[in-house]
Amino acid sequence: MNRLTGFDTSLLTLEAPTQPMTGCGLFDLDTTTMPGGYSFENFRDTLRARVAALPEFRMKLADNVFNLDMPVWVDDPDFDLDQHLHHVTLPAPGGRRELSELVGRLVAGRLDRSRSLWDMWVIEGVSTTDSRFSGSVAVLLRMHHVMADGATALDIFSRLCSTQADAPAPAARDGVGTTTRREIALDGLVRLASRPWVLMSKVLPATVAGVIRARRRATTSALFTAPRTLFNGDVTERRNVAYVQLDLQDVRAVKDSFGVTVNDVTAALAAGALRQYLLNRRALPAFPLVAAMPISVFDANRSGRNQLSSMDSSLCTDIADPAQRLKSISAASAAAKSRISTIGPTLLQDWMQCAPGLLALMARLYRLSGQATRRPRYNLTFSNVRGPEEQTYLLGSAVRARYAFGPIFHGSGLMIIVMSQGGNLDIGLVACPDLLPDLWEVADEIPGALEELLDASTQSADISAS
Repeated sequence: MNRLTGFDTSLLTLEAPTQPMTGCGLFDLDTTTMPGGYSFENFRDTLRARVAALPEFRMKLADNVFNLDMPVWVDDPDFDLDQHLHHVTLPAPGGRRELSELVGRLVAGRLDRSRSLWDMWVIEGVSTTDSRFSGSVAVLLRMHHVMADGATALDIFSRLCSTQADAPAPAARDGVGTTTRREIALDGLVRLASRPWVLMSKVLPATVAGVIRARRRATTSALFTAPRTLFNGDVTERRNVAYVQLDLQDVRAVKDSFGVTVNDVTAALAAGALRQYLLNRRALPAFPLVAAMPISVFDANRSGRNQLSSMDSSLCTDIADPAQRLKSISAASAAAKSRISTIGPTLLQDWMQCAPGLLALMARLYRLSGQATRRPRYNLTFSNVRGPEEQTYLLGSAVRARYAFGPIFHGSGLMIIVMSQGGNLDIGLVACPDLLPDLWEVADEIPGALEELLDASTQSADISAS
């Protein structure tokens, strides 16, 4: 029986009309590479051949009122590709405004839980004069977060995409199988009965040990230290998106110059852009912004499609000098990683296994108490995902860019996801427009933040040479 983990289930309970738990990928495609030439019908037929290798696309959730444990995955006997593949055309002129408005509406939507939890939108009529989007066809893939975290999504993409335009479809894979309502309920009863033992014998001792280690090493940090900004507060049902592409070689040049990581540089890009955006509005807090950074805790011996934890790290936006800001971000990130390692990176996963509704309960209490508008726990979510280094093709079309958008929550109306793709760095931003209506202005500050760091690295090299 393919049962969800507690953490997977928590992603279902967190969902609400104002909090769709949908992860999206926007592909900028060069359709001239597609064997046989591009048409929507050709695209659909190619996808149909690939679905055989994607059991994730053919499964759905199963549950019933007598099941006292987590839901299970089962094969969808009524799977119909045409219910998941959609075809739309942008209104003229088809520029970034029209594309981002359409994608924003789709990102805000929730997927139908009675079917497989994904869909794909083929978007034609994209203007080729848009400097940020070079193709005339875009594809938006939406998947519920319960299906995949960053690592699992990359595995799905590896079977959906290929390294050659005319690559044959990968080998078919068996589905997750089926089960009966009675089996789901009986197995769920057994699993529920084991939870107290797991909690008392494993989770509580591990929690106490982690807290003791953290106190001894002085690695604990106070919660709710993030300052309030323009984009912190209760989110509504609306979403807006923006995107920007950078040269990965420039980012690596900064990394090598200052002896930091690519993740440090990308966090510094976000920090520089947000600092300038807030300065332009005379709204930069005196205290540094705090980013919640999802981290993978993947373990092949653990089940679950989402194996994540999270760490809070300072973006050091109170520091004016970009070089010093980058160095401080690197130190803050190292300290945050040390805290997570000391306490236990899988502790959140273990708690969710015993109390899958706990995360949603805490989120609702946080909002109802008014703290989401008064005292944000963090200012934004920032994620960095390492993608393929080689050229990839989506169903035969060369992928020029792939921008990712994830869920945002009450208290923080902004998420930035950075993904490497070939020799580029693709950055997707998603926000609540009722908190951050001018999201494109944030995106437009990111290239300038990179130029600042490149100039700083050149000055550092000149000083070292002299």
